[in-house]
Amino acid sequence: MAVGRIAVTKGAKDGTVRLTVAQATVRFLANQWSERDGERRRLVAGCFGIFGHGNVAGLGQALLQEELAASKTGREPDLPYVLARNEQAMVHSAVAYARQQDRLSTWVCISSIGPGSTNMLTGAALATINRIPVLLLPAGTFATRVSSPVLQELELPHAGDVTVNDAFRPLSRFFDEVNRPEQLPSALLGAMRVLTDPAETGAVTVSLPQDVQAEAFDWPVELFAERTWSVPRSRPDTSRLAQAAAIIRSAKRPLIVAGGGVHYSGAEEVLAQLAADTGIPVTETQAGKGSLTHGHPQLMGAVGSTGTTAANALAAEADVVIGIGTRYSDFTTASRTAFQHKDVRFVNLNVTSFDAGKHSGYAVVGDARESLTELSAELAGWSVSDAYRRKQARLWGEWDAQVERAYHPPAEVTDALAPGLLTQAEVIGAVNELSDPRDVLLCAAGSMPGDLHKMWRVRDRKGYHVEYGYSCMGYEVPATIGIRLADDSRDVFAMVGDGGYLMMPSELVTAVQERLKIIVVLVQNHGFHSIGSLSEGLGSQRFGTRYRMRSADTHRLDGDFVPVDLAANARSLGAHVIEVHSREELADAIAEAKAWPADGGPVVIHVETDPFVHAPDSASWWDVPVSEVSELRSTRAAYRDYRKAKEAQRPLMRPTEAPKGRKKG
Repeated sequence: MAVGRIAVTKGAKDGTVRLTVAQATVRFLANQWSERDGERRRLVAGCFGIFGHGNVAGLGQALLQEELAASKTGREPDLPYVLARNEQAMVHSAVAYARQQDRLSTWVCISSIGPGSTNMLTGAALATINRIPVLLLPAGTFATRVSSPVLQELELPHAGDVTVNDAFRPLSRFFDEVNRPEQLPSALLGAMRVLTDPAETGAVTVSLPQDVQAEAFDWPVELFAERTWSVPRSRPDTSRLAQAAAIIRSAKRPLIVAGGGVHYSGAEEVLAQLAADTGIPVTETQAGKGSLTHGHPQLMGAVGSTGTTAANALAAEADVVIGIGTRYSDFTTASRTAFQHKDVRFVNLNVTSFDAGKHSGYAVVGDARESLTELSAELAGWSVSDAYRRKQARLWGEWDAQVERAYHPPAEVTDALAPGLLTQAEVIGAVNELSDPRDVLLCAAGSMPGDLHKMWRVRDRKGYHVEYGYSCMGYEVPATIGIRLADDSRDVFAMVGDGGYLMMPSELVTAVQERLKIIVVLVQNHGFHSIGSLSEGLGSQRFGTRYRMRSADTHRLDGDFVPVDLAANARSLGAHVIEVHSREELADAIAEAKAWPADGGPVVIHVETDPFVHAPDSASWWDVPVSEVSELRSTRAAYRDYRKAKEAQRPLMRPTEAPKGRKKG
């Protein structure tokens, strides 16, 4: 008897097969598929893992058995295993893979008990916040408690059934614990349901105690049959869509905020046509950047705290804001100061009712591509004024000129730099201009996400990948692995500062092991650039943000630079390292990295920048509270500025209603 491509043997009962819980889990996952628009792919493409006593004899044995069976027939395993170096990092890799696959496929991440499991908590939060599907199988302590307390077990005197894996509950969109083999089918089927639900997806966690993993059971053969999970495109309510169109038609200065939902539904072409036909300007969140590619006449770029001056000028005057697949983070709304029209209304198209209802918006719940297609029909023949189109072109031209100046700084800027230093904007510009249009730019934390959001010129719908829902330092290097596994036809450039690099350099070793070509642009500026600037602006004088030795005189961290050689560190981990000290050397390094063999492993380009030369300002604000009382003059001055900025903050609670129809009678 065969199920899928895996041979099984009849168990004690007819129509069953005797396997351990771990073996059954591996076999089940290898037979799950997703489908959308007639395209079918593996739902779980592989397994990242690190083994310990909690899973080495359970899931570890099951993966080995499957790998050996595949090897005997000369084929690739249906669930290939990749050894990661850090549990948090492997979740980041899985998240990046899933995002690159438009959330239609992901990887499973397995860990041992205790610290192995809790190391995945940060990754779980990141996945859920960003609405990205990832499957986590943390091992647990003994369900039988026969050997308690075991190594790495949490003991609570008031609750014998609590383990560290319970910490996944608030971070997961679905959580279950399998304490008996009979519970496994419902847990796995529930997990697949949430992984393939566009509105409910996120981290999915199934806790597997180590003794249960190794326990055998007679499973019905049907459990291992191939299953295809259809990812639906929910249609919007026709009447609500018509009323949303009526609200938009009544606007004089409408504005679109494009979020990640545009990408996940593949709605870019529909949005581009709608914007061109109606003249409605399009602004973008971090997840939505690239919804329109560079050069579209209605593209105004990033909006909010890290936005362009063009987008933010239009946002301030917008009378109707059309949110498409966005969750309206504080960066998008500039902490609710971006939209200043006294009667501003919101129309929100979103696959989740939770996000569609934000800011008292008129909610249209449905798939972004389907909703935009039907909205386009409702708005046929309608357009904004020619004057509004001309204003968009003028504002964008002014901003684009600022970006060009930042990409190619004039002599008065470069001559003031110390020898060998570049500006961060100059580095971004070189990578943008010298990489291929289909290459992927990746970042997550520090000052670079803001600079990239404002300045990066996206030339392909998959060309921009910045994780900013959780903005997790350390995401960059492991995420390049996920993207490369998802699509090896594109080069991936991870832009990472020294602070982010030091959080998670270990996955360079994974890239070496798997012969994955990833390109890491390591920007050394000797500290936390973003938080240093924020600290200074809030009156805290960059305290604790620079990598300085402790001074014997002041007993503070204000001595010489910490003598860390990050280029040597990357080289020691097996990466090919190129050190650059000029714009010309950077251009040569990018060319060398592009020519690096596809199976040659990671390339690290090391460049030093001046953290005190900033990118063009967004003319916006971000709400970070300042100490209300202080002995420091700098803090008192910052608090006065903070109180003044707060005056522009709005609740955005005005209800958006459809135009009134005729009353009966």
